[in-house]
Amino acid sequence: MKKVLTIAGSDSCGGAGIQADLKTMSALGVYGMSVITAITAQNTVGVKKSMDVDSDMIEAQIKAIFDDIKVDAVKIGMVSNSNSIEVIKKLLIKYKASNIVLDPVMVSKSGYHLLKVKAEESLKQLVEIADLVTPNIPEAEVLAKMKIKNEDDMKEAAKRIEALGAKNVLVKGGHRLNDANDILLTGNYFIKVKGKRIDTKNTHGTGCTLSSAIASFLSRGLSISEAVRFSKEYITKAIENSFSIGNGVGPVGHFVELYKSAGIKF
Repeated sequence: MKKVLTIAGSDSCGGAGIQADLKTMSALGVYGMSVITAITAQNTVGVKKSMDVDSDMIEAQIKAIFDDIKVDAVKIGMVSNSNSIEVIKKLLIKYKASNIVLDPVMVSKSGYHLLKVKAEESLKQLVEIADLVTPNIPEAEVLAKMKIKNEDDMKEAAKRIEALGAKNVLVKGGHRLNDANDILLTGNYFIKVKGKRIDTKNTHGTGCTLSSAIASFLSRGLSISEAVRFSKEYITKAIENSFSIGNGVGPVGHFVELYKSAGIKF
């Protein structure tokens, strides 16, 4: 079984972050491992509080994994400060980590800054070592330093992010008003990854889930374009089968096939 490491924050309500990553990896048949960078107190309504894990502890977690286990892919999610970013980059280079997928988490759906504003520039250190960067439109606007209003803008943003060092870039279109198509820049050409907009408010953890799915498929030997395509299919089905657990934005259905086979209704 392939082994995939997620380096991200913990979501106490289980819909995003480390919890969503491990659910996704399990659903896609790989063994998930975790390095926790921050602890959040959040529910479906929003993030209430966040506490960083000390960078020394982040370093210890990463070393504990790589010193013992062969890691086939790495997903990086919430990294809240510059010290953590520097430690993660140093160690992933040291251990020659491969199949690195960076989801540049910056702000939660409720508007909470998960990445400190002054650390936004530092995040580019992880872009430099990523095999794939998966920003949504607001995140791509920050990284590319431009406004994105249409598909041509998405392509230009992808080129600017690639120029920062990323090997491949997926600009996600979920924040667009008219569609949910993504733009993948790989091998100097663009691929439109078509999607459909699903009428649901329950989209908590979609970015975490998609990037974890891509890392999972990469660990199994798929190409970037194949991994993105299969992951798009997975997240689309998960959103179609999302459900409510509280008063706000509910989670996507990570284990929809398992639930259906077990006769569980949600």
